[in-house]
Amino acid sequence: MKKLFLKASMLGCLVMGILSQTVWGQSDPTGKRRVTSTYAITNATVISAPGQAGTKATVIFKDGVILGVGSGLQIPKEAKIISGDSLFVYPGFIDGAGSMGITRPKEAERPKDLVSSNPPDEFAGITPWRSAVDQFAISGNQVDDWRKTGFTISQILPDGGMLPGKAAIMVLGDGNATNLIQVNSSLAANFRGSRNMYPATLAGVMAKFRDVYQNTTLALEHEKMYASTAGVKRPQTTPTQAAMAAAVQKQIPVLFTASSDLEIRRALALQKELGFKLVLTGLENYETVIDQIKASGTPVLIKLQVPDDKAVKSQKTEGVTDATKAQYQRVKESYEKALKQASMLEKAGIPFAFSTADAKPGDAMKAIQTMIKNGLSEKAAFAALTTNPASILGISRVAGSIEKGKMANLIVSTDAVFHEDAQIKHVVVDGNIFTYEVKKKAAKEEQKSTGAAGTSVEGVWEYTSETPAGSSGGEIVLKRENGVLGGTISYDDPAGSGKVTSPIKNATLNGKTLSFDFAVSAGGMSLNVTVTGEINGNTMEGSLSVPQMGSFPVKATLSSPSLSN
Repeated sequence: MKKLFLKASMLGCLVMGILSQTVWGQSDPTGKRRVTSTYAITNATVISAPGQAGTKATVIFKDGVILGVGSGLQIPKEAKIISGDSLFVYPGFIDGAGSMGITRPKEAERPKDLVSSNPPDEFAGITPWRSAVDQFAISGNQVDDWRKTGFTISQILPDGGMLPGKAAIMVLGDGNATNLIQVNSSLAANFRGSRNMYPATLAGVMAKFRDVYQNTTLALEHEKMYASTAGVKRPQTTPTQAAMAAAVQKQIPVLFTASSDLEIRRALALQKELGFKLVLTGLENYETVIDQIKASGTPVLIKLQVPDDKAVKSQKTEGVTDATKAQYQRVKESYEKALKQASMLEKAGIPFAFSTADAKPGDAMKAIQTMIKNGLSEKAAFAALTTNPASILGISRVAGSIEKGKMANLIVSTDAVFHEDAQIKHVVVDGNIFTYEVKKKAAKEEQKSTGAAGTSVEGVWEYTSETPAGSSGGEIVLKRENGVLGGTISYDDPAGSGKVTSPIKNATLNGKTLSFDFAVSAGGMSLNVTVTGEINGNTMEGSLSVPQMGSFPVKATLSSPSLSN
């Protein structure tokens, strides 16, 4: 047996060397128990923060905390290796205000003697004592769909009326963890009136907000006087006033949802009058009030969506009057202005972030790409997803960029994240790794990129790889069938019985970068190995990555080109 191990190739030594760890990990079919809490994403293009150039680096994290970022890092022996060759690593996205995972609270039974002109607070939509944490469930498709889009943190808003309750900042991580970063992070407010009772109108909501705020101010002054002066009547503080106190004392901001320019003006007017800390969210039509927003210094969260172009596409070109044509032109100009609003915020020097409320996960990246096409810089778009929301939420110390000591919240994508062909392969949330399916390019697209780069890969490649176990090699046979790249690879059998062959899987050719996977069988188990290399004529140089063991250099030469090339 000892001789067989000595004869085994690099793959054999590596496979047999980690079998005990792999068996332990596969003994948990749920996948919820991790083999290790230490990971290293190696040789990836890391973009640590907006405005920073991507550099080849390794990211190491343990127990949800980043231990180091850079090249030449000492990787801990217990670390599980994630090959980052040809991949891009970004900080996880942060949602400034969302409703993912939120359920509507059960409504209280309406009393028979309810007076619609002066209803109890709970029936008027005034419930600041409620917490979004009590309405939040991380399980289900909604949270996972946003996580697939790259979001790792969200400030979740409670559902309800004009003052529905307190928001909370949550990590979109492991369902068995608390995932709470901050409870009562802000007081949610909006201009949503009550149905069939006061306050039902926009003006009524503003008047009621003033009333609640000012009564809370008086209640706080009464409590202070009662605590310091004898003979003062004991204060009768209501649940609403107790829950409003943090906002009135400016300990937390009021997060006001204001989608239109009119609502934005009214929220700014209330803030100026009463003096509370304000964050505007859900901005949708705001082009005409950008100057007022800047003058107020109010942080803003814009909707992560753009208007559809149905009204523009439905316009007729023939048989319409001049008046109709003029109307069409106004509609088109209004639509184009709406697409440029985010770029206007950037030009005005207003740092902003996004709100996912009312947006669809599947349309989010398309919306950002549309904003970029209409003048928003990629740097500003990236900041709106990372450093800006971290600053607005007050969590920059732990999130928003890839730095030592911060939370391990990362996105691993197949291309630059705003590129139309980019796909998210892994999302790391609080150190937990979520892996998603990466779809292959359509055969025509792959052939097109191959032709454009002038790269030929079909044929027989002789490869060698150098590892601590020594030098070994074999043949890589690549060919296309029905436009799909595939083939086989040979390697030394870990059991010591000569060469064995394995089919190549997930083969892609992006420009001059070749990547594929294959399985190595040993001891009744299968281990996935990834090969990535840069093609230069008839040679290839790259790496061979083995999970939990690392990446090792590999070189190959095209010895027998395919006649079809």
